[in-house]
Amino acid sequence: MDVRRRPPMRSVRQSSTTSAGEPPVKHLKPSDALPLPLYLTNGIFFALFFSVAYFLLHRWREKIRTSTPLHVLTLSEIAAIVSMLASVIYLLGFFGVDFVQSLVTRPSGDVWDAEDEPHGAILEEDSRPGPCAAAIDCSPPPKVADVAPVTVFSSEEEEEMIRSVVAGSVPSYLLESKLGDCKRAAAIRREALQRTTGRSLAGLPLDGFDYEAILGQCCEMPVGYVQIPVGIAGPLLLDGREYWVPMATTEGCLVASTNRGCKAIFTCGGASSMVLRDRMTRAPVVRFPTASRAADLKLFVEDPINFDTLAVVFNRSSRFARLQGIHCAIAGKNLYMRFGCSTGDAMGMNMVSKGVQNVLDFLQTDFPDMDVIGISGNFCSDKKPAAVNWIEGRGKSVVCEAIIGDEVVRKVLKTSVAALVELNMLKNLTGSAVAGALGGFNAHASNIVSAVYIATGQDPAQNVESSHCITMMEAVNDGKDLHISVTMPSIEVGTVGGGTQLASQSACLNLLGVKGASKESPGSNSRLLATIVAGSVLAGELSLMSAIAAGQLVKSHLKYNRSSRDVSKIAS
Repeated sequence: MDVRRRPPMRSVRQSSTTSAGEPPVKHLKPSDALPLPLYLTNGIFFALFFSVAYFLLHRWREKIRTSTPLHVLTLSEIAAIVSMLASVIYLLGFFGVDFVQSLVTRPSGDVWDAEDEPHGAILEEDSRPGPCAAAIDCSPPPKVADVAPVTVFSSEEEEEMIRSVVAGSVPSYLLESKLGDCKRAAAIRREALQRTTGRSLAGLPLDGFDYEAILGQCCEMPVGYVQIPVGIAGPLLLDGREYWVPMATTEGCLVASTNRGCKAIFTCGGASSMVLRDRMTRAPVVRFPTASRAADLKLFVEDPINFDTLAVVFNRSSRFARLQGIHCAIAGKNLYMRFGCSTGDAMGMNMVSKGVQNVLDFLQTDFPDMDVIGISGNFCSDKKPAAVNWIEGRGKSVVCEAIIGDEVVRKVLKTSVAALVELNMLKNLTGSAVAGALGGFNAHASNIVSAVYIATGQDPAQNVESSHCITMMEAVNDGKDLHISVTMPSIEVGTVGGGTQLASQSACLNLLGVKGASKESPGSNSRLLATIVAGSVLAGELSLMSAIAAGQLVKSHLKYNRSSRDVSKIAS
């Protein structure tokens, strides 16, 4: 049975006329569910509330005068109390409109399911020719119209909100705060966008995502979400443990190639890794009237006697932030101070920024002529290729190595040790030097880093410096075996905060055993994730270099990275 998708928004109804020429559907109002007109119902509850309140007050005054216990109630008093409670509930619900609206315009998912399925739809789809009715339909998807159809919302309030957003009287970014419902806000924003542009978003899913989880931290003004397939490479045998590595990518061959590298490493006893440094950085830029004053602050900050005081001020920002060092650079009368600190299991950009701000406020007392130009002066350096990250490192600095036997090189990788060593020298080292590469002395480290980052909720933009990698290959054991290593000085990862808490990304972290913060050893989960990234890069480098050495790169991409569909038929 072919599984059909519902329209993107459950609250969106079809057009006011049907294809069969039926009369237009009348849109219900919240007051339609009341047995009496809304004004009459409100009047009754108002009168009931005040009359019952007067009756109870009068009765309780009489009891007080006659010394009758207040808790002794007559039947009329019990009825009056019940009536008062009913009227209070109605009036607190804004005359009952919100309560009635929840019944009329927001039915349960089961009700929508029953209404959205046309009669006989399942029987018609099951009659599709095929080996069995439950077979997966691999036929091309139906062609999606470029022009967005105008949909009519079931609630007059939602329809009015859409018109307000289109007209610009209600800013799109305020929908969540105005409506109090993130999913509903995304649906209204999406429909307003379609009406404004005249373009359809039918292929962009809306349902099935927790929009509350991204509010205020992951994405603003959402209208849907993009689906990226997640493949698994492994097992990766690293430091004596097996890991199944999730990779989110749309590039064919990437997961398969990395998986082959994992197989070769596993067969030869696995890889080993070492975290060399764990330090996130932030470098503000400050300006002084003269270069000599900038030099005074540089000497003050780098003096070991003053460092302990600055560390105390910095560490107040978080129970995990620990200042490790400050590296200064001067350009004229401008001073750049590169703060480095450990950040526990968080990637740590916000944490280190808070600590830096504390130190700047503290320094302002002794250096009142210091003008803080920016909390980040690009000496950090974040999301840009920079020699300072390549040399000093940023985030986790990791080295990972493995020895691949000659037999595995020949049978699994289909090449030879000598060919791999020569190719690595001429491609990854010499070729990159000729190109003037900065941290790019590798075959495709960025491929693996990006795929793992997207799958595990990391910041994809930090792939820029996180992919800094030098791949080394050397013949060992009298030339029979291959020693391969990757050195990556700037792997910026975290297992808490940001996108790591989203359901899909959290599941991928859980698969690796690094979900959330480590209670026993803060920071150990993020360091382990960094070693897994390096180990995956090692597998990817080994496999791709082998494919190039064996002349299989083009052949494999034509086989696995090209669609087998007849594009001309799909277009027609």
